[in-house]
Amino acid sequence: MPQYVVMQSSPSPFIVLYRWKLQVGAEDTFVAAWSRLTELLKARGSLGSRLHRGPDGIWYGYAQWPSAQARQAAFAEDLDPAAAALMRSAIAESFPEIQLQVVADYLDALPIAPVDEI
Repeated sequence: MPQYVVMQSSPSPFIVLYRWKLQVGAEDTFVAAWSRLTELLKARGSLGSRLHRGPDGIWYGYAQWPSAQARQAAFAEDLDPAAAALMRSAIAESFPEIQLQVVADYLDALPIAPVDEI
């Protein structure tokens, strides 16, 4: 069985994985709302997020924070109620969030082409 060492060279970020099934036709609305809320959360200390669409029809969101406390503080006040309402209206089904522990991190930040360029 392979062994691994939990990362300890720098503080381990707090990671949350979100999962949803979206209403048919609401994908663009969801992406726009997710993007707006991520922008606001970055101003409150978030390290950013990634949004993925899986071949299983489930959408996956990955958000990274310096700590659980930083995440809690960022959500202490409303962000953008209109964007939050749009995001909620686009969701057909939500699954429980999953908190992840970073064990090995080899992900590089790469520029990503806008969806309309893919």
